[in-house]
Amino acid sequence: MSGQIGGLSLAQAQAQLKPWEDRAPAIAADEYQARIAHARALMQAQGVDALLVGAGTSLRYFSGVPWGATERLVGLLLTLSGEPLLVCPVFEEGSLDAVLKLPAGKRLWEEHDDPYALVAAVMAERGARTLALDPGIAFGVHTGLARHLPAAAIGDATAIIDGCRMCKSPAELALMQQACDMTLQVHRLAAGIAREGIGTDELVRFIDQAHRALGADNGSTFCIVQFGHATAFPHGIPGVQHLAAGQLVLIDTGCTVQGYHSDITRTWIFGTPDDAQRRIWALEHAAQAAAFAAVRPGVTCASVDAAARAVLEAAGLGPDYCLPGLPHRTGHGCGLAIHEAPYLVRGNDTVLQPGMCCSNEPMIVVPGAFGVRLEDHFFVTAQGAQWFTPPSPAIDRPFA
Repeated sequence: MSGQIGGLSLAQAQAQLKPWEDRAPAIAADEYQARIAHARALMQAQGVDALLVGAGTSLRYFSGVPWGATERLVGLLLTLSGEPLLVCPVFEEGSLDAVLKLPAGKRLWEEHDDPYALVAAVMAERGARTLALDPGIAFGVHTGLARHLPAAAIGDATAIIDGCRMCKSPAELALMQQACDMTLQVHRLAAGIAREGIGTDELVRFIDQAHRALGADNGSTFCIVQFGHATAFPHGIPGVQHLAAGQLVLIDTGCTVQGYHSDITRTWIFGTPDDAQRRIWALEHAAQAAAFAAVRPGVTCASVDAAARAVLEAAGLGPDYCLPGLPHRTGHGCGLAIHEAPYLVRGNDTVLQPGMCCSNEPMIVVPGAFGVRLEDHFFVTAQGAQWFTPPSPAIDRPFA
């Protein structure tokens, strides 16, 4: 094995963990204002009078409020003119004020009130006739609004939300870069503590603790650790596995920094690879490189997916989603949500633009045997693509 796999005790790995020094700055107040202005421009272009953004990643994007959705309506109501308004239960006002990053008014409701009637009343006050709904909002919100607004007045805000969020600002890229750098360091240390007999559960615990020690928001946002035949399942299978010589190890994990995600996968050999493992790993590496090379402003997401698949099909894998081969899309957008637009998949004619960020992970699955996934993220530049993290160079040397 290379010096990157095994050889570290748990204590030695833990000794290399300390709070991250090169921390990216928070999103500035003027950037939140610019996001509101961008949303309004898109609303006007699409003939939309009002936008309702529910609790979740889009609410955080526009207002800094990091709350998840519950059965109580919390949201940002934006009209073409007038101050943005936060709709919120009265008893949550103090908590809202503590996290709100945007100058905004508030429309508060008591537990017995109908918050959807409140939204409709504000729209009437401001002369807003049409409302675009955040695509991430619960269907129950639509049902509640439909009691007070004509069905034809309620539309889909996907084009507005994605139009704002798909292209990342330099500040967003810096936060994502920090998250990716932290996760790559966690990957290095996890590979370092690999030993015969170690359980997947022990690695999952270490990875979470390592993310926390480096200063991620809440440890690992997710963690998949699979050995041997379990690597053939893209998102793993239940149960604890214990590592043996000659097995592939697949670790897919990430964290968040001020809400912005990392998501990195490494697949490497514990011991000496056989010919089949070497061949599939090399094809995965080539497919990932081909997808990256296809990226430039003006090309479609579908064409990047096609570039990765062409490598695999030329080697006799697939075609399409047939196995052995690539069972899913080549990649997904990433930012405040771990999966968001744009998606690198057949049929997606979204044109890549500078600032868009995507994973590049054209996994190969050999049913009943093993799988190989190499996942790094890139962002689109004026010249092409730039990696957040350097790709894995070899099956027995996972880190550049």
